[in-house]
Amino acid sequence: MRYNQVKDLVEWAAGFHARMARQYSEAADAAENERLQMALNYLVSRELKMKTGLEDLFHDGSDHSTVLETWFDESGEFPEPPELNRLAEQTVIGSIEDAMETATTAHQRLQSLYKHRASRAKIEPEEEFFNSLAEGHNSEIRHMMASMEELQGI
Repeated sequence: MRYNQVKDLVEWAAGFHARMARQYSEAADAAENERLQMALNYLVSRELKMKTGLEDLFHDGSDHSTVLETWFDESGEFPEPPELNRLAEQTVIGSIEDAMETATTAHQRLQSLYKHRASRAKIEPEEEFFNSLAEGHNSEIRHMMASMEELQGI
């Protein structure tokens, strides 16, 4: 669809985090290495936290309704969801490094998507909203990498 509301993108992103959590959970159930299981379960918890954070935007009591109801015109669907959907569908197996690479790539792609939307925003609150989401993913990447590196050292 060419025209979307910001809330459509937020709902899609929350669903993406849910799919990533499910992917990591399935991989954790199949992993034989206890450290890998721990790492994957950690990623499940982070993805669910991100999902909940996005869903809370609809219910948090602050006034995001103006931004969430804003329409935007995108000649394609969204700039990157097909690639992100592939990430959410791939099987994470092997090592903590593989899981880290998948998680980092997913968050960097989401960050790029948010930056793209900020650069095309028509109103300042929309730009601020997407810049805030992009910065949140930047922080999340740093946090995840530090935690995953600690798990590797155990």
